[in-house]
Amino acid sequence: MKSILSPTSVVFFLAVLIALTTSPVPAPAQTLSAQQQLAHDIYKELVEINTVTATGDTGKAADAMAARLRAAGFSGPDVRVFKSAPGKGNLVARLHGSGARKPILLMAHLDVVEARREDWSSDPFKLLEKDGYFYGRGSGDDKFMAATFVSNMIRYKQEGYKPDRDIILVLETDEEILDRNAVGIQWLIKNHRDLIDAEFAINEGGSVGVRNGKALRNDIQTSEKVPCDFSLEVRNSGGHSSVPTKDNAIYHLAGGLVRLSQFDFPVKLNETTRTWLQQAAAFEDKQLGADMISTASPNPDPAAVARLSAKPAYNAQLRTTCVATLLEGGHADNALPQKAQATVNCRVLPGEPIEEVQKTLIRVVDDNQISVTPTWVHVQSPPSPLNPEVLGAIKQLTAEFWPGVPVIPTMSTGATDGSFLRNAGIPTYGTSGLASDVDDVRAHGKDERVQIKAFYDGQEYLYRLVKLLSSGK
Repeated sequence: MKSILSPTSVVFFLAVLIALTTSPVPAPAQTLSAQQQLAHDIYKELVEINTVTATGDTGKAADAMAARLRAAGFSGPDVRVFKSAPGKGNLVARLHGSGARKPILLMAHLDVVEARREDWSSDPFKLLEKDGYFYGRGSGDDKFMAATFVSNMIRYKQEGYKPDRDIILVLETDEEILDRNAVGIQWLIKNHRDLIDAEFAINEGGSVGVRNGKALRNDIQTSEKVPCDFSLEVRNSGGHSSVPTKDNAIYHLAGGLVRLSQFDFPVKLNETTRTWLQQAAAFEDKQLGADMISTASPNPDPAAVARLSAKPAYNAQLRTTCVATLLEGGHADNALPQKAQATVNCRVLPGEPIEEVQKTLIRVVDDNQISVTPTWVHVQSPPSPLNPEVLGAIKQLTAEFWPGVPVIPTMSTGATDGSFLRNAGIPTYGTSGLASDVDDVRAHGKDERVQIKAFYDGQEYLYRLVKLLSSGK
């Protein structure tokens, strides 16, 4: 019998047909290799353990990573977790080699900076895969490297890989506060130096810079600025606010801070920063590249230096910087302030004496009522020499992963715990193979993220880098 559709049925059928033909078809999920799936699962587990330095538990994260390694065949003293304080954990694991050469050390930190749910678009302690990115606190800083190193150690074990040197993994705590309480890498250096002693270390600090989807450079971090804090303080007798005087502690301090805001330390390039400017210039736009070349030259054009200094990321490479970060003053609404205090955070060029920075601050604030006192100075360490083996391996892999991209030594304007290793005589090189947008830096910020493709490329880069450095070839 012939079937006849009602007008209502025809309309419904057409609506469904239109929806099917015009709706976007979801992209098929990426098929992961066994190694990639393992790295993903470890990464997810790590991101979802709250390891905020002040309130989280890096001991729990260290235990979780130890369990992963033990399940893969690492046993006994080859996997050790040290609980240096409540809620604080450090892991040391070792893959034994032939012993023909001194060990190589792989280091990443477990702790992360605070992330509040109300500030984020999603839960910062749940790994979210969205629009080609992994979102989560620590996704880039530094749980990418921690998860990758763990998964790669397991991969070496599964392969039966026998390196010509031991490979030591260290996952440490409290890097985000530069181990101020000495419960992280400093604790390991002091109490278990024998377990982590190595010819050199691979750490965070260097990445593949990308702009508009194009790789610009692969940075290898060989040195770091030295962070330090100064307290700027004014005290006087105060009094009743109904009879104000010009001698006001807040006004004195404010005037000094304004003068500081208008001051720039002199440009002082070292071998690393000069080389970085010269080699990175070719991958910038014409004007910026020309300014970089000029600034790196023996007789720089003052206008070029001024233009480059106006860009914060470049300015921080050129000179010591000091900036007010905390402010406190007064004690009552109706009283003249008896005290006004500011914290000024400086990032000092390697080799520049802290005492000279203090003298400069005193001169710049130009007020004998403002005391300038150093309250904290990070460890000062020499730059790591450019090891030909390390540099050669990085250049070889860079040519394969990102053809035509230069490998450029760089100085971090921030700081890592690599400074403690350098100071202890273990040269340290920052290289991650993680590609990230130089104009969209989200570490420590809202909606921290890592491109999914970059994650797996970085995983393979580090896997192969460590093999090159430990194979004896």
